[in-house]
Amino acid sequence: MSEKPLYHRVLLKLSGEALMGNSNFGLDPAVLHRLAQEIKEVLALGVQVGIVVGGGNLFRGAALSKAGLDRISGDYMGMLATMMNAIAMRDVFENNDIDTRVLSAIPMSGMVDHYDRRKAIHHLNSGRVVIFAAGTGNPMVTTDSAASLRGIEIGADVILKATNVDGVYSADPVIDKNATLYKRVTYREVLNKELRVMDLAAFCQCRDQNISLRVFNIAVPGNIKKVILSEDVGTLVERGEE
Repeated sequence: MSEKPLYHRVLLKLSGEALMGNSNFGLDPAVLHRLAQEIKEVLALGVQVGIVVGGGNLFRGAALSKAGLDRISGDYMGMLATMMNAIAMRDVFENNDIDTRVLSAIPMSGMVDHYDRRKAIHHLNSGRVVIFAAGTGNPMVTTDSAASLRGIEIGADVILKATNVDGVYSADPVIDKNATLYKRVTYREVLNKELRVMDLAAFCQCRDQNISLRVFNIAVPGNIKKVILSEDVGTLVERGEE
């Protein structure tokens, strides 16, 4: 029996921290190769994949500003960090025979192409993975907001929010061992219960544009394919009854 995916086109939001592995900084090549193999399995199902990658494994604008650096400068450094991650991912993906394009929100001539919505959709329709780098190109905006914006622009069926926990909990599961994992929750419930899903501006943008979110644990091998095939993995956040 053939495997039938739940989605045709997805936007995967990867934090920079997801690329560190067991390290405290930088990139773990083993993690990149595992991600490449998992993405390859998803592509084999006929699913189109766009990726927004963060840069927190290299730089964080907010943290740098607390150390005395100008916040705007720190955010631009963070955008460059996402570019470094995107180029590394592209190289590893291509080494695993995955046709990949990096589109940057800020011009980076000679390294990657500048972001263009129609170009992104063309690449996706051609079976290529598209990695969106440099956030939205604006400081004071998180890569969560970049994920919601790009997901909406490319017409993704869902935004897959990769985290280091199994989904959305009633409380921080690291602190509260009795925290409950939600399998399905509405946008209103998330707001009313003040559950932590993603940046509030990005979250509200997804709600207003009626695009669903799936929150899942990227650290579990095989979870990317599982979340594409099964509703039992992670937490689904959707509009529901208003």
